[in-house]
Amino acid sequence: MITASGLELRAGSRILLSGATLRVQPGDRIGLVGRNGAGKTTTLRVLAGEGDPYAGEIDHTSEVGYLPQDPREGDLSVTAKDRVLSARGLDVLLRDMEKAQSEMAELVDETARDRAVRRYGRLEERFAALGGYAAESEAARICANLGLEDRVLPQPLSTLSGGQRRRVELARILFAASEAGAGGRSGTILLLDEPTNHLDADSISWLRGFLKAHDGGLVVISHDVELLDEVVNKVWFLDPTRGELDNYNMTWQRYLDARATDEKRRRRERANAEKKAASLQQQAAKLGAKATKAVAAKNMARRAEQMLADLDDEPQSDKVARITFPAPAPCGRTPLTAEGLSKSYGSLEIFTGVDLAIDRGSKVVVLGLNGSGKTTLLRLLGGLETPDAGRVVPGHGLRRGYYAQEHETLAHDESVWTNIRHLAPDTGAQELRNLLGQFLFSGEQLDQPAGTLSGGEKTRLALAALVSSAANVLLLDEPTNNLDPASRAQVLDALRGFEGAVVLVTHDPGAVEALQPERVIVLPDGTEDLWSEEYQELVELA
Repeated sequence: MITASGLELRAGSRILLSGATLRVQPGDRIGLVGRNGAGKTTTLRVLAGEGDPYAGEIDHTSEVGYLPQDPREGDLSVTAKDRVLSARGLDVLLRDMEKAQSEMAELVDETARDRAVRRYGRLEERFAALGGYAAESEAARICANLGLEDRVLPQPLSTLSGGQRRRVELARILFAASEAGAGGRSGTILLLDEPTNHLDADSISWLRGFLKAHDGGLVVISHDVELLDEVVNKVWFLDPTRGELDNYNMTWQRYLDARATDEKRRRRERANAEKKAASLQQQAAKLGAKATKAVAAKNMARRAEQMLADLDDEPQSDKVARITFPAPAPCGRTPLTAEGLSKSYGSLEIFTGVDLAIDRGSKVVVLGLNGSGKTTLLRLLGGLETPDAGRVVPGHGLRRGYYAQEHETLAHDESVWTNIRHLAPDTGAQELRNLLGQFLFSGEQLDQPAGTLSGGEKTRLALAALVSSAANVLLLDEPTNNLDPASRAQVLDALRGFEGAVVLVTHDPGAVEALQPERVIVLPDGTEDLWSEEYQELVELA
């Protein structure tokens, strides 16, 4: 169980949550919702013990499996398989068992060999208690269901894409929480921040089933409405305008109905109170003109003020970033060309011999299964990586704008303001402030480190940098991840109106529809084809 009491969370001086009492217990499957920047990610980090609250106490009596939006594993030399198995300590046990086996075969001294035999026996007994070889099969099954192929598992994390590393981390957490590792009912509480990012349709469907069956407790942040509808049995609504978290002990659809009813009730109560307060103020004004009634007038005025003060803050419509790409900088007919691009990580060949010509104003979608090299291709085109063979040739007037799905283009230790200055050094300070305001960054939030922003806020900051760049070739890697529906709609509208060239990687069919692509590149073969509706069906699967 996780229990929090007197919990207060802040972003600078802004209060996100005040005096909250929260509890997560077995059987709870909680959807944590609220607009972008409301503090959902901060709340989850603090509940996981990865951050400190401004005030209050948090008590953990269960194991916690925490998936942040941007997991950054320190030791990238570890293989994907060992990272997953480490959730139950099996990676170390397997290495120790292999070492003991070697000693049993190689040691000549009988006493030393007997010690190695006994050590191997103890290790194997412990290995069996933790699920043994069946657990290895279970880990491989979870990885496969999350789109991690067998060929990926022996590879070091350093050779994998950001999306693959995130799926490895999710597999590790689910492996730790799965029933075979707990001898039946799982006691692990899962805290998952946007777990469907980078997953294809089949993996998302499997994940929904896993989470629905998980009985150890769950808090999930997600913009996947189908996941919330199918999985959650409670909803926490975080409202930073009131600094409160509303607890709805019900399913997602019932929550939507109850929330709409609550909003209507609050508006009705406010209207009635404002009407009564206005009447009292009118009476006070009339009485105030008479000296003998001055005291009564003041009492009426104070009562009207108190009635208004006792009301909940008036609900405000969620602000949405106004995203409009400016006219692209002038360029030649073909501003970007790639010839014979090949890339491998160690012994893992990603793709080979990819040719691509990006004409002025062209729209291209890159498709391929998870791990086929879509992100790698964009990074090569963006000049962030060097190909093993082939070359990227900038054309006349090329100005690239790269959006990274893992927000690598942001300096996480630097402030919002410093980031935008670095990303748009040629833009005037006041123009940048106006731009950041359009993307909902203002005041002291400009001094906030980018690493402490929510996923949606990082997306907005990265998009603000793209807008300021006047790029004529946009390289977009999952640009709608982490966005609420209103912000996503703004991004799609901006894509529809952009006059420059776009190379897009996405699992979002709506993003492809907005782009109206002319061509498609299918990886890892690098096949180029004219776009057709047949490819639309592959977007979610790719």
